[in-house]
Amino acid sequence: MQESLVFVVSPPRSGSTLLQRMLASHTEVFTHPEPHLITPLAYLGYYDTVDKAPYDHINSAEAMRLFVNGLPHKEADYLDALRAYADTLYGRMLQPSGRRFFLDKTPAYALVLPFLAKLYPSAHYVVLTRHPLAIMSSYANSFFNGDWSQAHDYNPILLRYVPQMARFLREKPTPLIHVTYEALVAQPEHHLKRIFEFLGLAHQPDAVDYGKHAHENVGPGDPITVSQYQRPVTTSVETWTGELAADPAKLALARQIVQSLDPSDLATWGVSKDTIFEPVEQYSGRAMAKRKPSLFNSHTLQRRILLALRKDIHRRPLGKAVRKVRYYCNVLLRE
Repeated sequence: MQESLVFVVSPPRSGSTLLQRMLASHTEVFTHPEPHLITPLAYLGYYDTVDKAPYDHINSAEAMRLFVNGLPHKEADYLDALRAYADTLYGRMLQPSGRRFFLDKTPAYALVLPFLAKLYPSAHYVVLTRHPLAIMSSYANSFFNGDWSQAHDYNPILLRYVPQMARFLREKPTPLIHVTYEALVAQPEHHLKRIFEFLGLAHQPDAVDYGKHAHENVGPGDPITVSQYQRPVTTSVETWTGELAADPAKLALARQIVQSLDPSDLATWGVSKDTIFEPVEQYSGRAMAKRKPSLFNSHTLQRRILLALRKDIHRRPLGKAVRKVRYYCNVLLRE
């Protein structure tokens, strides 16, 4: 099964849905919105464990390691078992389509890459990176109404994803191809052809016009922005520069974040720590363009409501009320 798997490895807000749409427009590639099959398997206790669970996860993890250590082939047997689970689900999703490849685009996998590489060493990996500050800008504007500080406090996305993916790109533990978002939208036909060649597929030029093909929109992920267009556009490549040039507080936070990143990791992404802010400095000398308002629809409204309700939930009366409701729900549903 693993030779039929394609993993798009990327951070959130890096154009992964766009790339998924183009690749899935090929007649031999099938996909499904962010399955999230792999991440839970990485936290079952043998490799890593969760912070909280409705069972004794500490003892469970210790027992798991002892059990696996007693198997004839130890870790290899454990990986076979996990692979059998994932293979069954991937295979049964792929089989009715009649296509050759199943494409899994789940950004969270970028945080468990060592595990994923052990589980599926012969799968195909398409690694997508984007200018780090463009990712931060998109993340803050998509989920936090442009508040970089709140976004970074909630999820330091660059500090989590950049080191993990840079290490994966340097070590190359699996077959992979690397493409940047900026290059992809500037020359989509060229880079799509590169990826198809990497997968051993015949080039289908019309796949770049993903809007002409049917795609499933229901499920995790963010199909909102990419659904506005029929093919890749470059309109969002430099929007982050004007945003930072116009806001000293955001620029200061951006410098703080970049300072916390390893220069070699940034270089692996194709960005120099010494020159990363040059586009902002160059932009500051031009007339400030009016920033396009953040996209607002039912999808983004739902995100903002959930974030607002969740903020300081454990210190507000709402949290106490929710816990009480959960208690009564548990009592009512108890078998």
